[in-house]
Amino acid sequence: MAVFWRYWSAMTISNLGTAVTTVALPLAAVTTLGASAFEVSLVTAASYLAWLVIGLPAGVIVQRLPLRETQVAMDLIRAVAIGSVPVAWWLDRLTLTHLVVTALVISLANVLFDVGNVTFLPSIVSREELTARNSLVSGTHSATSLGGPSLAGLVIQVLGAVPTLLIDTVSFLASAVLLRGLPKADAPREEGRPGMAALIREGWRFVIGHPVMRTCMFGATSINLANGALMALIPVYLIRDLLASPAMVGLLIAADGAGSLLGAALAPLLVDRLGSARAIMAASFGGGLLALLMPLGTGVWGMALFALANVGFGMGVVVFSIGARTHRQVASPPELLSRVVATVRFVSWGAIPLGAIAGGVLASLTDTRTALLVACGMTLLAPALLWFSKVRHLRELADEPVPA
Repeated sequence: MAVFWRYWSAMTISNLGTAVTTVALPLAAVTTLGASAFEVSLVTAASYLAWLVIGLPAGVIVQRLPLRETQVAMDLIRAVAIGSVPVAWWLDRLTLTHLVVTALVISLANVLFDVGNVTFLPSIVSREELTARNSLVSGTHSATSLGGPSLAGLVIQVLGAVPTLLIDTVSFLASAVLLRGLPKADAPREEGRPGMAALIREGWRFVIGHPVMRTCMFGATSINLANGALMALIPVYLIRDLLASPAMVGLLIAADGAGSLLGAALAPLLVDRLGSARAIMAASFGGGLLALLMPLGTGVWGMALFALANVGFGMGVVVFSIGARTHRQVASPPELLSRVVATVRFVSWGAIPLGAIAGGVLASLTDTRTALLVACGMTLLAPALLWFSKVRHLRELADEPVPA
């Protein structure tokens, strides 16, 4: 149990710093460098591009490397990368290219770290506790997503966007120290040593051949496609359309964390009462409907509607995520889990940079509010995919037998 809480502490500290950067990095582009919506979309895309570049091999890499040492190394790489931005700014050498490259380096490290983290959890938690622990992990992430942006907004208001990034540098270093104290825990290994391509194909075939896992993966992909556009457009929309101050931007973005925290708290209850399949369908549909309120107002009312929409959408996404992630961890053979996680994230998280670029291009062709409305409409694709699949007829995601 102490091992889990050390793991949880490292994750919490790191997530808090990352939540600060979620606000500070795009605001550094907007306020310090005067970036356009399209230029901000490049930073957002770079932050997730690694899922398209090494997303599939990541599962094999994690399976073959010492898990604890890999996680510590990724924390140190991320600390150096994000710390380089304030240094460049103090030397008056900060450029948009530097921000994009920094986001890309962090993205590459994030891929290996995140696949390793999801793979590590089932090794320290019993099968019966997975839903509760995944709910706690998601709830903690939601709490940091609530507190991090709020903290970032206040610090940015006082110090500026770039110095605020040092919080993330410290968080990665603290996480590395905590993870270094964990016992060694490596992913289960295949007998012999098959080639990387063969291992990737095995993980891919398992996910694509699993009717429920496949549907949930494509549902998550549609959510993340919309999410990528939202992450690129929201900072520009709040600053230039709603005229929000940096502190208010932090609070409004933190509304997503409030919704995520509520979703994480309610997820076990919803899964127990409705079943995991019905819970993710209801949550994704309700969250998508509320997301449509995001770009509809102006001034104070616009900020209120944005906050309400962000809460609702965040709640729906987290309930979906907890249900689908727990199902993957339970339904995947242990020796396949890291590759299943990598396959799902390659497809679903790989949609984020594509959505970010699409949002930036659409905002350049029309305006930020119109692009934001289109992105919000895309959030309803996930419940539509679930409705027209076998998931619609299930109570529990695990009710569907897997073909041999």
